[in-house]
Amino acid sequence: MVIACFFATAASAAIQQTKGDFEDKFRQLDEVLPTPNVYRNAAGEPGHQYWQQQVDYQINVTLDEEKRRLDAQQNIVYQNNSPDTLKYLWVQLDQNKFRDDSMSALTTTFGGIGNRGPATQGASGDKPARLSIGALRRQQFVEDNELGYQLNAVTDANGRPLQYTVVGTLMRVDLAQPLKPGSSVIFNIDFGFNIVEEDAVSARAGYEHFPDDAREGGNDIFLLAQWFPRLAAYTDYEAWTNKEFIGRGEFTLEFGDYDVSITVPADHIVSSTGVLQNPGDVLTQKQQDRLEQAKTAERIVFVVTEEEALENEKEGTSEQKTWRFTADNVRDFAWASSRKFMWDARGYQQGGDVQPLVMAMSFYPKEGGDLWKKYSTEAVIHTMDVYSRFSFDYPYPVAQSVNGPVGGMEYPMITFNGPRTELRDDGSRTYSQAEKRFLIGVVIHEIGHIYFPMIVNSDERQWTWMDEGLNSFLDGVAGREWDPNIPWGVEPRDIVDYMKSSSQVPIMTQSDSVLRLGPNAYTKPAAALNILRETILGRELFDFAFKEYAQRWKYKRPTPADFFRTMEEASGVDLDWFWRGWFYSTDHVDISLDSVYKLRLDTENPDIDFARERQAEKDKPLSLTDERNRAEGKQLWIERFSDITDFYDENDRFTVTNKERNAYQKFLKSLEPWERKAFERAVKEDKNYYVLEFSNQGGLVMPIILELTFADESTEMLRIPAEIWRRTPKAVSKLIVTEKDKELISVTVDPRWETADVNVENNHYPRRIIPSRIEAYKSEPRSGKVYRDIMHDSKTELTSDDENDGETE
Repeated sequence: MVIACFFATAASAAIQQTKGDFEDKFRQLDEVLPTPNVYRNAAGEPGHQYWQQQVDYQINVTLDEEKRRLDAQQNIVYQNNSPDTLKYLWVQLDQNKFRDDSMSALTTTFGGIGNRGPATQGASGDKPARLSIGALRRQQFVEDNELGYQLNAVTDANGRPLQYTVVGTLMRVDLAQPLKPGSSVIFNIDFGFNIVEEDAVSARAGYEHFPDDAREGGNDIFLLAQWFPRLAAYTDYEAWTNKEFIGRGEFTLEFGDYDVSITVPADHIVSSTGVLQNPGDVLTQKQQDRLEQAKTAERIVFVVTEEEALENEKEGTSEQKTWRFTADNVRDFAWASSRKFMWDARGYQQGGDVQPLVMAMSFYPKEGGDLWKKYSTEAVIHTMDVYSRFSFDYPYPVAQSVNGPVGGMEYPMITFNGPRTELRDDGSRTYSQAEKRFLIGVVIHEIGHIYFPMIVNSDERQWTWMDEGLNSFLDGVAGREWDPNIPWGVEPRDIVDYMKSSSQVPIMTQSDSVLRLGPNAYTKPAAALNILRETILGRELFDFAFKEYAQRWKYKRPTPADFFRTMEEASGVDLDWFWRGWFYSTDHVDISLDSVYKLRLDTENPDIDFARERQAEKDKPLSLTDERNRAEGKQLWIERFSDITDFYDENDRFTVTNKERNAYQKFLKSLEPWERKAFERAVKEDKNYYVLEFSNQGGLVMPIILELTFADESTEMLRIPAEIWRRTPKAVSKLIVTEKDKELISVTVDPRWETADVNVENNHYPRRIIPSRIEAYKSEPRSGKVYRDIMHDSKTELTSDDENDGETE
């Protein structure tokens, strides 16, 4: 039987492939993941002895607007919930990153992959290297300003000095007495630092100057984050997470309660982590009434109007006000301050028992314009509405979006977002479609970060994808519920160029060592989770498992193993092959459909089968030589001399004899009753048997998704699980059986681009003509050089600065 011969061939190929370079793509991941223990169990849950530290802060901070400086005193209560006795504590000093002798500064390369700065090396001797004006500005700012922390005192609860050692962006505080399990220690840090200009140094916080404001000397927006010495996390999986802060890897911190008093110029408006405790001291009665009205309003209410903000911009004051905020169970604290801010708010009626009312608020200058008035607070509320379905109710009383120099950054209850309007010659402010999309997208993304990692507290410095990738996946879900026409960048098709590039490392690479952070930490894990939800698990299983992960690790510190194990345990699906391929390798998806065979079941009846073979022979193209011989009228020799013909001139090799007929009857009698029944039914139905041969060109095993098109113009989708590659990960064959009247005419692999297949052209059978483009161009001189005509250029008159205004080259 033809079909039996085929399977024997396929089996031989499979056996041969296991020799030498066979790789088990479905090897279990347990040998890579840490061993489950009493802190983190095998199901991906916090273990029955799970613990984490708590750190509470009481801080008094003063903003010196003229000097652009912060000075503060903080009281810290450190609760040791671990089973270990601690002799010292590690404190993060992130502002030290900006010192010119920091590891960040000393290890910054000139050009090269992974650098934001537009510095490039010269390609040849006659072409200079390139250094942007922005890079020069940063160099000059660092040179002209004393940056990093000034530590005035580190003392115990009684004011006695504690021994401390600064190590780059970290400080070790030696305790007077070892801190035993279950005990706490109180100590104080008196510190100050000069605030960086964000536009100059490209930081996650800093000030932005507006020289053209009506006030003499202009105004500033201050965004303050990573501003106070913060306790490094002490964990069950790494002990102290005291990696140097180079700039890319963010942080992981301990949860605690905060009481922060912020003293600023009296005309400033402050947005902050936490809830304002003294509105009567810092807001007018009218502003307090507006804030109360906003709680139940259907649209935004301006607590500080644009007109009031513009009036604030004009004057300035030497007086001060102190804003006091408290925040419970947060892992960080950030704030913003400026006299330029208008402030809008709307209550999000979330319902439930956790936080029925959340105040969604936005703070922005006139430069934000209608773009911010229309979309910022609405995007905040939309984000909470979507994210809560996938995780848990938003647990904090406020969620804020603040406009300033930082393009996008998140902290508990507050986010910094950059897009703005453009001032036109007629005095109006407009914004491009790109800026609109950017604002909506960045607000969704940064508010989403309040869930991941500000509540589900993953370690960003070690595993950036655990917050950026998970959050990018969810912001894509929320974004497409806002407007699916906006390119959110989380579809599988958005990652194919990166996945086939040579400049990539596994997703599981530590943050500072990633070559290209954007596609590695954001797009690739987001696309992977999109595939996992829509293609592999389906929405019901994925959504249940993902929500289980979020709720298990709310206010706790998960690792990748906890995520992987929870998703498998809660969905009931073995996903080790998926995590291994997508997160631990740089393989890509490229499934090629190499051939399709149409087979017909032999009847074993020689009168039928030989007739079929005779017809197949006739259907072959006529030999060109025979065709031309006939056209020339050439007679065959046996046609000229008929007396030399014999039996074989009347009977071809497909002539049936009784010997074959007897053998057929013998074959039928040899079959068991059930075998004969099955065989005769198959012969009678005469179905179409198609064998599809696939090769795995990219190395990453994935489900094979097929669109089958038939002669009657109908189509059918067939989804083959990734496990088809289990024994032969480089090549597999699949038998497809159709009814007699369903003749297959074409097959397409992954027709909707679900799997991030990098080469869709080998997904078609038969192959299609590849659509592309061509563009006409004007030839350039062969040398490609533009020569200076000094003779002519020397006649050019020198223009004044005024004449040069507005001109560009």
